[in-house]
Amino acid sequence: MTDTSAAGPGTASAPDRPLPLDRRSLAPDLARGVMLLFIALAHTHLFTVFIGGPENIATAADQLTVAGTTMFVDLRSYPMFAALFGYGLAQIHRRRSEQGYAWPRTRGLLRRRGLWLIVFGLAHTVLLFPADILAVYGLVTLLLMGVLRLRDRTLVILAALWLPVAAAVHALVASDNAITGGGMPLMPDGFANELLFRLTLFAVLVVIMFISTLVPFMIGVLAARHRLLERPHEHLRLLRTTAFVGIPLAALGGLPLALDKAGVWTDATPGDVLLTSGLHQVSGYAGALGYAALIGLIAVRFTGRQGPVTNALAALGQRSMTFYLAQSVAWAVLFSSYTLDVHLTSPAVGVGIAVAVWLTTVLLADLMRRRGMRGPAEVALRRLTYGGGSGAGGGSGSSRG
Repeated sequence: MTDTSAAGPGTASAPDRPLPLDRRSLAPDLARGVMLLFIALAHTHLFTVFIGGPENIATAADQLTVAGTTMFVDLRSYPMFAALFGYGLAQIHRRRSEQGYAWPRTRGLLRRRGLWLIVFGLAHTVLLFPADILAVYGLVTLLLMGVLRLRDRTLVILAALWLPVAAAVHALVASDNAITGGGMPLMPDGFANELLFRLTLFAVLVVIMFISTLVPFMIGVLAARHRLLERPHEHLRLLRTTAFVGIPLAALGGLPLALDKAGVWTDATPGDVLLTSGLHQVSGYAGALGYAALIGLIAVRFTGRQGPVTNALAALGQRSMTFYLAQSVAWAVLFSSYTLDVHLTSPAVGVGIAVAVWLTTVLLADLMRRRGMRGPAEVALRRLTYGGGSGAGGGSGSSRG
């Protein structure tokens, strides 16, 4: 995600150099590290559909997996990352304003960042994965960077007005699938066929993901202005309320669709799917914010006394763009017809694979931390955005842009 805690140290002499680990806010890094697990779970779920078609619920474990993924992962992890993206973009704007940069210069920097994110995202799509989010974030940056200058009240109104639009789009897509019997297309065999598959599917998904990003993006901008994750100890009441209301609300909001997908609710009509899918989308935003708030509360407890687990998760979060892309490399190696060609049809097995891949990235990120290595994707994006001499060295890696 965006550089949510290390856009710069706030000095005019080196305005864009990343902060070292001991000066970074723990909560944003921890949030990204944990939520990469949710991204892995969501992506392996996609591959069960790409390879085997509609979920093959052969066991009770598969049934529980589908229900749990629907209630706690699907459309919950993506909005969380989108909110962190907005949070980071607002931080860059705030810090550059504090350093005396006029808006046109900041706008130019953000425009370069957005363009390079689109380039990274398109390469990611062509080579590895059809549901890329980097290009979507680039588009949002180019088209909506102006919201960084809007008042808080205006942001709240815009988010509230867009919320039913996002819910309606997901509901209509889901009900259309229920009526036509469609869904995600099966992934074909062969390098050229898979490449075409990724590009074709991305052309559709990018529109849906863009629509889904706007509400959490604006909420993230609002949260950054009040430094909710940088200073979580100052917002404990708000964070507790958000966590202990948002997460249960997401679970309850996702329950009807979970029962349908798990095969417990066997006579759901397309109209039922329309309503449950809209409810699933809206409640997902609450869950995403609840997860972020919960991680903020955890960060309050561990800031200043991090152990090996906390440090490893934070290290992963600092290099989240690199390991987001690394996950896609793992999926390509495992599931492409021209590599290992693993036929993933069981949702429960998919969860095991997702957890194993995520744990591997945690270990690798911690090894990089110990050796003082920044994420290569973060380094490349920073140098392309700021230029080779600005912020290219020193400190720990910034996060996904």
